[in-house]
Amino acid sequence: MPGTVSCIDGNTFIVSDASGDVEASASTPVGLFSADTRFLSRWVLTVNGERLTALSVDDSQYYEVTFFVVPGGAVDYVQADVSAIRRRRIGPDLTESLTFFNYGDHDLDLDVRLEVVADFADIFEIKFDIEDKVGSYYSEVEPDELRLGYRRGTYHRQVSLTASEPATFDPRGLRFTTRLGSGQQWSTRLHVVMRALRPDGVDLRTPLRLLRPDESTLPDSVREWVAQAPTLDTDSSSLQQVYQRSLVDLAALRFSPLSLSGAAVPAAGLPWFMTLFGRDSLLTCLQTLAVTPSLAPPTLRILASLQGARTDDVLEEDPGRILHELRYGESAAFEEQPHSPYYGTVDASPLFVVLLDEYERWSGDRALVVELEQEARAALEWIDRYADLNATGYVWYERRNRATGLDNQCWKDSWDSISYADGRLPGFPRATCETQGYAYDAKIRGARLARTVWGDPDYANRLERQAAALYERFNEDFWLDDRGYYALALDHDGTPVDSLSSNIGHLLWSGIVPRERAAQIAEHLMGPALFSGWGVRTFAEGQGRYNPLGYHTGTVWPFDNSFIAWGLRRYGFSAEAARIAEGILSAATYFQGRLPEAFGGFDRHTTRYPVRYPTAGSPQAWSSGACMLLIRTMLGINPHEDHLAVDPALPSAFNRIALLDIPGRWGLTDAFARQRPDQPGGRAT
Repeated sequence: MPGTVSCIDGNTFIVSDASGDVEASASTPVGLFSADTRFLSRWVLTVNGERLTALSVDDSQYYEVTFFVVPGGAVDYVQADVSAIRRRRIGPDLTESLTFFNYGDHDLDLDVRLEVVADFADIFEIKFDIEDKVGSYYSEVEPDELRLGYRRGTYHRQVSLTASEPATFDPRGLRFTTRLGSGQQWSTRLHVVMRALRPDGVDLRTPLRLLRPDESTLPDSVREWVAQAPTLDTDSSSLQQVYQRSLVDLAALRFSPLSLSGAAVPAAGLPWFMTLFGRDSLLTCLQTLAVTPSLAPPTLRILASLQGARTDDVLEEDPGRILHELRYGESAAFEEQPHSPYYGTVDASPLFVVLLDEYERWSGDRALVVELEQEARAALEWIDRYADLNATGYVWYERRNRATGLDNQCWKDSWDSISYADGRLPGFPRATCETQGYAYDAKIRGARLARTVWGDPDYANRLERQAAALYERFNEDFWLDDRGYYALALDHDGTPVDSLSSNIGHLLWSGIVPRERAAQIAEHLMGPALFSGWGVRTFAEGQGRYNPLGYHTGTVWPFDNSFIAWGLRRYGFSAEAARIAEGILSAATYFQGRLPEAFGGFDRHTTRYPVRYPTAGSPQAWSSGACMLLIRTMLGINPHEDHLAVDPALPSAFNRIALLDIPGRWGLTDAFARQRPDQPGGRAT
């Protein structure tokens, strides 16, 4: 949100205004959050009754923010005798140091007041503007501590506040009074501890503190994360900025789920999606294999441990199904939102197998493939046994939880994202095109694993036969011959949903498109209806529901474009892939190097800058991953047995790109590319 400052450590984060204050409303994601709960909804500092105004803010580190503030407004700045520094750091909990300076000629009596309120709002209560709380609040005031809490049955959340200097505590905060001599300074350190308490009093957040007992270890963690990643050597300062920003944002979004502590997996994104998502986490790991492959094993293991084992219509669970979303808030605990976990996605299961295979191709980690054999087989079984709702050989979806389940269970999961070209909404169940591509790819990859690792050639043969049948069937039923592209989806009766959308680009990276049709797909993707100049729109101009600021009906998503570019390279359309990479990476420079979840689909020549989407999440894991996959695509790097193949094709915006110390089954190796005037695109040096 404009004017806000964030401080993040995994799914623990605080969002404040530019002075460091928190004044949350029922419907704004401002405050201190962890595990889908807002632990602080008001955190307002005053000095002698005056609010503080920021002169400058240093938020260059995602886990730490420093606010340089003075009392009063702009008219008081010139003669401000009192100034202060608020230095905030996030970790498993929150610390904030306050330092006040007196640069005046006289001693001053300071009355420092911190107002504290905790509404313990669930993230979904904020998102959907639900104000009524069923449980009860309490406050406990001790001489050296304030505890605020909320109980509803066995659900119990608490936040406590202590200070390093003597203070007077009350149910609404604390107060310091001190006399500050001329030229002197005074400091205190505030410590905020968040607790998710079980009925027996055990704090579910304790393992997080054991993993990192002091927030001062965060800088070392970030340095280690960045140091382990390949070094990018390029003549483009903007590309270097995006790469470094993306690395740091991925570090920021790593978290350990409460019930599965010990493994770091990527949270999907700030502010609404700071938790584990099946689809988002799997695609992020796919994007980043060349740079941060360590994300993949814990993600696969955690998703495997939570894989569906029964049939549950509320959670939309099936045996073998990979979850959509894992939540820990009040609404999930009382099944007001089916997210503990919720399984309403049709693409996470095939993507689980895709990532497992791709990770093995990069790493050579056959042990993980053996370890997760049963889970991978179950995911493949889910495709055929549970996802084929119409018995037509496709992956279909229709929500079973009529109260709170998702209508659309593909990656474009907003209510109006799947529609005919004239704007009509199809019925249910629906079968989107890209999901069939994922299923095809999963069967091909599953067959490779069965033959080379699991030692089951019969199973491999069966998967290959199923993949071949799906390939033929799909290219018959989804292809719109008069338009030269694939239908967005099939309606419940098999009628093709004829909209032109970015989904067809995902078919290229899954490999389900015949070579003779790929050129038509590439032409549509790069044509003016879909390509804005910054990237491929989610929905083409001219479609009935097209809106350049529609969430899935006309915006440009960096993650979407990274996979489209990867698919174009697979089919030999190097120049087109490079054009997408240039557009997306150029757009990032307008967002200080951080690619948002989405931005407006307005034409580049019209706006001359990418238009911010009003509620786009940022940072977003798969938007950070987009940079990594686009670099991989431009360099044309792919694992080939125990070697890394390099076949670069650079856009004209980049003269030289080198990615050094790429990890894989080959050890560490480098990939180089530079422009050559005698040939189009880049070539390896």
